[in-house]
Amino acid sequence: MVKVTLNGTVLAESDKTIVVENNHYFPPSDVKKEYFNDSPTSTICGWKGTASYYNANVGGETVKDAAWYYPNTKEAANNIKDYVAFYKNKVTIEA
Repeated sequence: MVKVTLNGTVLAESDKTIVVENNHYFPPSDVKKEYFNDSPTSTICGWKGTASYYNANVGGETVKDAAWYYPNTKEAANNIKDYVAFYKNKVTIEA
């Protein structure tokens, strides 16, 4: 089971993550969407596609671009389409 927390609040928890480039990607159903809002940030990965970002909001604190996902993946990354990964320096990840 992999768990992501911010200030003691569980943001995501799953035993079905997919590890890509040393990051755990969580199924969308295992992410607590009530703690997130869309960020205008996007980045491009040559083999995965264009990433979209989420800000995390817990207890009045907002952590900008705490998580990312690929809504439209390239073929090589279809297995992580819409799965959510988190920045290790912005949240706590326990694997």
